[in-house]
Amino acid sequence: MGQVLGIADVIRMASPSHTPRLPQPKRGEIWFVKLPTDPPEKHGRPVVIVSIDARNFHERATTVLVVPLSTTPARLPTHISLTPGETNLQENSTIQSENITTVLKSSLRQPKYPLRRLSAGTLERIAEGVLIAMGISASGCR
Repeated sequence: MGQVLGIADVIRMASPSHTPRLPQPKRGEIWFVKLPTDPPEKHGRPVVIVSIDARNFHERATTVLVVPLSTTPARLPTHISLTPGETNLQENSTIQSENITTVLKSSLRQPKYPLRRLSAGTLERIAEGVLIAMGISASGCR
């Protein structure tokens, strides 16, 4: 015997499918996301968007490249220290370039208050940190 459908099911099936619009973060913006490597009790952490805007804004792109920020002081050559004045976060932060990762746009959460967009110079330093993490000389790529 067939399944009995309610009126809501019939309306939903007759309506064109509606997919929610994904966030379109800009390169250099700070967003929040829960990373798979974070402990279960940790809520979203700040990340900086490092993928190019052509990818970030593309309607079919469901992911972006991000680099996490931490409050742990910089200890490695791949780390970049930032002050609250550079980010508008409440504490000093460290960009951990060696932890670059891909996240779903749907997992991004906007900050509760306005944060600063990182400068082109800082984004270049992040790229250099990623190269160092990969064992590639940043000066050899120019």
